[in-house]
Amino acid sequence: MSIARAVMRSTRGRLALGALLCYLAWQGWLGAVAPGKIAAGLNPDAEKVNLLVTLPFPPERFHVIVFQKYGRVSGTQDNSIEVRGVRKADLHAVARPYWVTRVEPLPTGG
Repeated sequence: MSIARAVMRSTRGRLALGALLCYLAWQGWLGAVAPGKIAAGLNPDAEKVNLLVTLPFPPERFHVIVFQKYGRVSGTQDNSIEVRGVRKADLHAVARPYWVTRVEPLPTGG
């Protein structure tokens, strides 16, 4: 009897396989929607960019700590976090969490 057949006959095996498929589908969905969250208008020549990351709720300490992996968090305003010095290669990772609704260039105040 093959391993695949043994897994499919077992209730635990089917549950584990189902959970694995759900997890892979979730990760695929997160990866597929991330580019759509990134706004146009980021400087294409810059190596690092300053971002305003918008959430559907006011950010908490956890969210600030998550974004500190990618750049320097300079503050929060309403439902957004200001992240400065983010490498262009990390844009997809910043937009990937399900609780990020939009990633756009940080407006230059004046």
